Amino acid sequence: MTTLLISDLHLSPERPAVTRAFFAFLENQTGDIEALYILGDLFEAWIGDDDPAPLARQVIAALKKLSDSGVRLFFTHGNRDFLIGRQFARESGATLLPDHHLAELGGQRVLLLHGDTLCTGDADYQKFRRRYRHPLVKFLLRHLPLKKRQKMAVEWRQKSMRANANKSDNIMDVSAETVAQLMAQYQVKLMIHGHTHRPYHHYMAFGERLVLGDWHQRGWYIRIKEDHSPELISFPIEENGNRGLFSPEPTNQP
Repeated sequence: MTTLLISDLHLSPERPAVTRAFFAFLENQTGDIEALYILGDLFEAWIGDDDPAPLARQVIAALKKLSDSGVRLFFTHGNRDFLIGRQFARESGATLLPDHHLAELGGQRVLLLHGDTLCTGDADYQKFRRRYRHPLVKFLLRHLPLKKRQKMAVEWRQKSMRANANKSDNIMDVSAETVAQLMAQYQVKLMIHGHTHRPYHHYMAFGERLVLGDWHQRGWYIRIKEDHSPELISFPIEENGNRGLFSPEPTNQP
């Protein structure tokens, strides 16, 4: 059977072409797959499972249709949608995964994660992450008034954009040492993640690391078939919609 993995779609009302591409992807690429893994940042921002926004409801409905068809659906939190909770999981049919998840895919053990925990050189972000991913803080955030959470999401996004503009690229990329440590800790030869928006298939002395790209001008996914090497695949996202069949392009280049 076949497994697909995606990450970093950053769905939002301001990017309708990406939303159309995602719905077309679910319709055209998932007909004969066993599982779909979403490795975080499906949304540009997620303020809580009680968000009545049309986009949130449409995405949940599309995922529920997929899971009802028999496809196993898994979700790992990203840095933009870490408030996704049990209600989202129940309504979509998804299984929520821990930050680091071991899976058996294509006949081998694979470590799956969003990727932000690998960017240990970004001390400010890691401090923010530790604070706001604490279970008590997440509980309190989820119980704030909806309008307050909406305002906070905008403020966090603006603050993040300002901070990232002043950081060097190497600080926001993964730490090679952290990658090696985690792969040794989990005893794997293959790691798959997103977050950095730098799609590539890295070959290292101790294993392989596949990085999913963000959906912007192109969409990205990884396809893993039984007893086959994983493929990093991209396709163009058209502004006028992606209603037809994709022309996927396997690639090892960013």
